[in-house]
Amino acid sequence: MNNSTNKFLLIAVILLLVVNVALVAFMLMGKDKKPASRGEGGKAAFEKMVNELGMNETQKKEFDSLREAHFSKIRPLFDSIRTIRQTLFNLIKEENLNDSLVSVYSNNIAERQTRADKLTIAHFRQVRKMFSGDMLTKYDELVQKMLQRGRRDSSAKKGK
Repeated sequence: MNNSTNKFLLIAVILLLVVNVALVAFMLMGKDKKPASRGEGGKAAFEKMVNELGMNETQKKEFDSLREAHFSKIRPLFDSIRTIRQTLFNLIKEENLNDSLVSVYSNNIAERQTRADKLTIAHFRQVRKMFSGDMLTKYDELVQKMLQRGRRDSSAKKGK
């Protein structure tokens, strides 16, 4: 019986060693692939929209100009939201946390997020004015797809 236990342990150790080596190899191979930076991801979305809508050169230039103006307005808002959120979550270290302080930070985040949402809606509406007919329909559909991308209804059951 001692011999069968030793065999079992030896097989288990070998299997664990093989799995660990495979995991390390997988991790090392994954380091060669560089993720797209934010700027590249934004350019990819820009190109996708240009291609799907079939924009002409004038529309491309106007759209790019509107997009750059929008991001120059909204980046500082997102930066401030990130900073406030970091400060809020740094409060977890406090022994006696004041709920009103959490509310102040949460309200500041909500107010800035509301401003960001309003700016984004205004941007989409401004871009929408560039199109008519079939392009307008495609734009509306594309915006809805972009907003739904990666989102799942939390009430949906898993496995469906």
